[in-house]
Amino acid sequence: MSEVTPDLKVEEVAALVCTRLERHGIRAVLSGGAVVSIYSDNAYESKDLDFIVEGIAKTVGPALEELGFARKQGRHWVHPQTEYWVEFPPGPLQIGNETIRDVAELQTRVGTLRLLHPTESVMDRLAAFYHWNDPQALEQAVLVSRQHKVDLSRIRTWSTREGAKDKLKEYERRLEEDE
Repeated sequence: MSEVTPDLKVEEVAALVCTRLERHGIRAVLSGGAVVSIYSDNAYESKDLDFIVEGIAKTVGPALEELGFARKQGRHWVHPQTEYWVEFPPGPLQIGNETIRDVAELQTRVGTLRLLHPTESVMDRLAAFYHWNDPQALEQAVLVSRQHKVDLSRIRTWSTREGAKDKLKEYERRLEEDE
């Protein structure tokens, strides 16, 4: 049985959590900044592991407590052996107005992590830029786009549906800067 230790990488801590939740019949998907950390090889580092629980929400407490996590407040869970904390924003797994059904799986030495694909990770970060004017989220979207193949056509179509054509231009301009 794997356990949380200080030397685990972000994807390993997340995989331990995801695998343990799965053993308890809970399917969860990692989203947010931690996915950017994974896809950017920590060029952007997030300590917050945001998991969206699929389907009918079940109690995550027993699974997390088995790993040594303790509820800090509300939906936040901490562990004394890692700097990463776990959070469960409300579902469904959605980016802007689009529900996400297809997710990636990353095999690690400690378990399987379910997470957003690179394209959806970019869309997730752009949603924060579009709707909350978060410039750091724009930087994160660009980081992932530069290190992974993303579907720009899908991002453009989604951005138009989100009413963000003007802000999309800023993202595209940033992508072209280093080409």
